[in-house]
Amino acid sequence: MNAPLLSVTDLKKHFAVRGSRGAAAGFVRAVDGVSFEIARGETLSLVGESGCGKSTVGRAVLRLSDITAGEIVLDGRRIDDLSASAFRPLRRRMQVVFQDPFSSLNPRLRIKATLAEPIRNFGLARTAAQIEEKISELLDTVRLPRDAAKRFPHEFSGGQRQRIGIARALAAKPDLIICDEAVSALDVSVKAQIVNLLQDLQKELGLALLFISHDLAIVEHMTHRVAVMYLGKIVETAKKREIFASPKHPYTFALLSAVPVPEPGNMRTRIVLKGDVPSPINPPQGCRFNTRCPYAFDRCRSEEPALRDLGEGQWAACHLHDLPEAENPLSGGGHAV
Repeated sequence: MNAPLLSVTDLKKHFAVRGSRGAAAGFVRAVDGVSFEIARGETLSLVGESGCGKSTVGRAVLRLSDITAGEIVLDGRRIDDLSASAFRPLRRRMQVVFQDPFSSLNPRLRIKATLAEPIRNFGLARTAAQIEEKISELLDTVRLPRDAAKRFPHEFSGGQRQRIGIARALAAKPDLIICDEAVSALDVSVKAQIVNLLQDLQKELGLALLFISHDLAIVEHMTHRVAVMYLGKIVETAKKREIFASPKHPYTFALLSAVPVPEPGNMRTRIVLKGDVPSPINPPQGCRFNTRCPYAFDRCRSEEPALRDLGEGQWAACHLHDLPEAENPLSGGGHAV
């Protein structure tokens, strides 16, 4: 079996909370022990409610923020403990497309300058003519006219600006692109165009994608595997087909129950979770989902479940799977949704 392109093991990112006099008063456990792998040419979607730690995982993988604990390995080389100078040659291999296609672009720079920056920084072209040629190729790749290079970001629509953001990520010739809610700020029709573009680019260039999103309809359309996060932890991971046909965690059931049914007349029982998401400063004992789970029992409130292999590449962190099948409300696949 080929080694994964990216391997993340027990990743933790805690933010200190300061008291009134500046002393540490606790920690926000934004990411608290996350592990996953991404193969070359694969899309892994990281999904969950806002505030669950998805974007923090992306920033940690990119080394835009230091991690508290864990390991990040890129193509067999550990990168989380490298110095800035040692990491610089590897940074080219991981790029990002941000959520807001306007604020992520410098409004004072023409698109030509924006796209030239990574080409020049990573030494991918030597002469001005070579840079011009690569910029034209990038604009062709993301389906924008070549004269777009002469314009400023405010002269484009949101979808066009996101295409520019994708072109900037591609300029470095990366192996992995992290899409941090890359389509959430766009209109529905434009979302589809950007998703189709990302899929085409993945096939053409062999890119791996970490697709961070809360939109499960988009995720179902474009991903290979899904990892579901709740309050800083991954609670379920599986291939797309298994997640959407037979979820094995109550939180995944609830998320899927909120996805609109595309066919008129089809019915889906909506699971409405009660209460608010607990504070990541003081997460609940046991399973972090126990305060909102409709199936929680005593063990859930005292013992934290570990991710366990349920077959077919599906892993879930839930004590319900230790119960006899007749007593497990999640047995038998997706009947609950």
